[in-house]
Amino acid sequence: MDIYIVKDKIYLEHGADPYHPENPNRLKRIYGMLEELDGEGITYIKPRMATHEEIGLNHDMDYIDEIASTKGKERRLDPDTATSPKSYEAACMAVGGVLELVDRIMEEKTHVGFALVRPPGHHAEHNRAMGFCIFNNVAVAARYLQKKYGLNRMLVVDFDLHHGNGTQHSFYRDPEILYFSTHQYPYYPGTGHYTEIGEGRGKGYTVNVPLSYGMGDADFIYIFEELLVPISDRYKPEFVLVSAGFDTHINDPLGSMRVTEGGFAAMTRILLSIAKTHCKEKTLFALEGGYNLDGLTNSVKAVILEMTGESIYPFKKEQSPSSQVKEIVKTVKGTLKDYWTGL
Repeated sequence: MDIYIVKDKIYLEHGADPYHPENPNRLKRIYGMLEELDGEGITYIKPRMATHEEIGLNHDMDYIDEIASTKGKERRLDPDTATSPKSYEAACMAVGGVLELVDRIMEEKTHVGFALVRPPGHHAEHNRAMGFCIFNNVAVAARYLQKKYGLNRMLVVDFDLHHGNGTQHSFYRDPEILYFSTHQYPYYPGTGHYTEIGEGRGKGYTVNVPLSYGMGDADFIYIFEELLVPISDRYKPEFVLVSAGFDTHINDPLGSMRVTEGGFAAMTRILLSIAKTHCKEKTLFALEGGYNLDGLTNSVKAVILEMTGESIYPFKKEQSPSSQVKEIVKTVKGTLKDYWTGL
């Protein structure tokens, strides 16, 4: 399968502190790995600057102007998030890279892509930065798909270690975007309990699967097969957006999960299958977390190889999910049974 990949040196210009977990070395390592994969099947596309109007599809204009005012400056936005002189440009190009990828996929030449961008996005709220994130790249993309292309059923899947509070809050009352998140809980940012299922017309369209520490490949595959696939089959998404965080990797310093490269490959396989079934394969991954450089790089490679159909990590079916994950899946099903028949 042919795929698109977004990459650009501007993303290396955000943040210069090598001791901060979310630093340019993350993408430097990934971009170096991409040189091994160059060949047929991968098309690299250049990002563009997202306009304030486009970013404003999900963010407050005063907040966008505040970030614009940091151009050329270093400024602390929250305890975990700061700007460097090129951060405003990098943040606009991160959103713009994702939107450029949306447009390419909607042209129906190639249906799958990975935006290897930073800063990440899923913690960014409507009017504030949070947790290494400035603008919510995936949330803006979902609103862009609504506005420009008239889509009204987008599936957003977030498998980052941390709950995507900003993404959840963006769509909490909206039935046109289904948000599905697996995450360590309780943990930063403190949101994502299974009882958080949406409000108003959006009730039932937020699906949280909060997990205790130590969950591995078989646990995540079980969640996807038992919850994500049947819900997707009823929802029938027109586009699949993925907040791809790799801090659930077994060696990640910020988490205590046990996912391997093979687990990320298997999750990708399921996500691509959902998209193939319901929306002509339209799938966009956007990079979120992942802070062990070897684990991050190898996991991104595993995902890309799944996308191109060159999988090197077949999932071993003899692995069994834990009793803990079976119990939480049962609880989530009970919570959502009035909204998704058949669970």
